[in-house]
Amino acid sequence: MLERIHLEILNAIKDHGTLTKAADSLYLSQSALSHSIKKLEGQIGTAIWKKEGRNLRLTAAGERIQTLANRVLPQFSHTELLLNQIAKGEMGSLRIGMECHPCYQWLLRVIQPYLLQWPDIDMDVKQEFQFGALGALLNYEIDVIITPDPLFKPKIDYIPVFDYEHRLVVSATHELAKQDFVLPEQLSDEVLFTYPVEPQRLDIFSQFLMPAKCSVKKHKLIETTEIMLQMVAAGRGVCALPGWLVDEYAKTMPIKSLRFGEKGIAKQIFVGLRKDEQNIDYFKDFIAQAKKTK
Repeated sequence: MLERIHLEILNAIKDHGTLTKAADSLYLSQSALSHSIKKLEGQIGTAIWKKEGRNLRLTAAGERIQTLANRVLPQFSHTELLLNQIAKGEMGSLRIGMECHPCYQWLLRVIQPYLLQWPDIDMDVKQEFQFGALGALLNYEIDVIITPDPLFKPKIDYIPVFDYEHRLVVSATHELAKQDFVLPEQLSDEVLFTYPVEPQRLDIFSQFLMPAKCSVKKHKLIETTEIMLQMVAAGRGVCALPGWLVDEYAKTMPIKSLRFGEKGIAKQIFVGLRKDEQNIDYFKDFIAQAKKTK
């Protein structure tokens, strides 16, 4: 009864709101689109959408079908891509979703030897999935996640690929630069720069400041690592980054990193992938390359 075209029509209506725009996006006539939905409505015995002026609003039945479309259509596209690659004699594709903003430099070191090993693999890195790639992985929009904060789900496997220490970064002339570690209360007068992520997902808050019931003077969001570190080096504030990344920038910038408390914050980078694809050879080799790249 339900066909792929029905799912595509409902998605188009949800995205565009009007019959005209939905039909244009699918390269269909309005009459063909309407006829397809009316036939389905007759089969299921209920309306799928209602008109509100020029716009269309999905009914409860329409919303249920559109939810199915969100889940199923990406899988259709993913399978068609794989079939097309097989027909062309290509090996496959590896679409990487980044949920770890500072991990990009590390990923570049992973990719270089991997592409030499797998010259027929089509690779793409999708940074628009930073800080929210799990849904994209479940919906087959990407193939793997790079993340330091896995959200464990039954259909996803997370493989740890390397350990690191999360550290506070200060200017080399900052008073804290004289210390080996920092205490939560010592940041109460500091401006803290972070990536645009909810505070509860930032380790400096969840594992350091919040347990001690402490906070910072001001919290500012910066999207790029380089600008963030330039601000820190200029004495405008402090930030928290992976120790391995700070060590690289410290070679050319007047910055220093400190441990969070005497014990520090230990972290891991994970590669997440769908359980039914964990034994694909070129996925396994990507993970192996990630494990030996630091």
